Amino acid sequence: MPSIAVIGAGVVEGLRVTIYAQYYPGQKDIAYTSPWAGAHHVSSAKLDKVQQKLDQETFKVMWEMSNGEAKGCFRQLEQTEYYIDEAGYDALSQMPNPLVRYLPKSELPEGAESGGGKTRHCIIQHIDQILEGAFSNGSRPDALVVCAGLGARFLGGVEDKDVFPIRGQTVLLRAPWIDFGRSRSLKDGSWTYVIPRCSGDVIVGGSKAENDWYPHPRPETTQDILRRAIKLCPELSPRRQRDPSWSPSAEDLNDIVIENNCGLRPGRKGGIRLERELVGLRGGQPKFPVVYNYGHSGYGYQSSWGSANVAASLLEGALSQSAPSKL
Repeated sequence: MPSIAVIGAGVVEGLRVTIYAQYYPGQKDIAYTSPWAGAHHVSSAKLDKVQQKLDQETFKVMWEMSNGEAKGCFRQLEQTEYYIDEAGYDALSQMPNPLVRYLPKSELPEGAESGGGKTRHCIIQHIDQILEGAFSNGSRPDALVVCAGLGARFLGGVEDKDVFPIRGQTVLLRAPWIDFGRSRSLKDGSWTYVIPRCSGDVIVGGSKAENDWYPHPRPETTQDILRRAIKLCPELSPRRQRDPSWSPSAEDLNDIVIENNCGLRPGRKGGIRLERELVGLRGGQPKFPVVYNYGHSGYGYQSSWGSANVAASLLEGALSQSAPSKL
């Protein structure tokens, strides 16, 4: 059975997989994007057919999981999306979800147009360390999958300068009475969103700043997020729950703020890199198949399964020396 090494995260069924990672689930760091994500599945592919396919495959798997044994890991809820153009709805309408409904103009706000393996904790400087078995007592893998996110910009042997940070902020609120999601796109390309968790916490956001490496939440951005969130979703106000006639403001949310979050999305010029190549060690031999799967920007969760399927196909082709080498 082939032995596969994965930098970042991933599972390939039927193969012996070892995941090499600096951060594990539950840890928080500016360089580890996942803990800060809104993580709802609402496709932002617009007219990009490749991205639509990745999102569709991922939605199908997550929908089935959320109705099965993994139900407790997901929350199905009513989500309202207000788009600034029709392209946003086009992508959403392609999802295999029978409950999608197009909102008539009468329901839109002003300005909206449409509505099995092992893990090893390590810090890797160069992919040769994995290929030479530096963290596995000299045992070399048969292939390597690079899912390094933003780290692909600096990882030796990859050093992809097309990778760049897209800094984002969110605010975590305690609002268990919110049992629906709501988002709105704006003309400048930004989004305001309200995403409830199974725990009763609610993520509100967000912000998007390319090539901004600042690692801490900016207070002025936090206040802007709270102002936009209460405007989009006045139901967030605790006082509004007691007094329906109350006119909410951002100040109403101060007492239910749990934490202010900041993370770096792994953007990439040209979009996701999903391809494979043969990489030689020092001296050129031997050569190992390397599959790349990174550059997902802000849609890593919602295209995760679709991207993994493509990466798995590329890996299978590499091991059998067949099939295309690119997405």
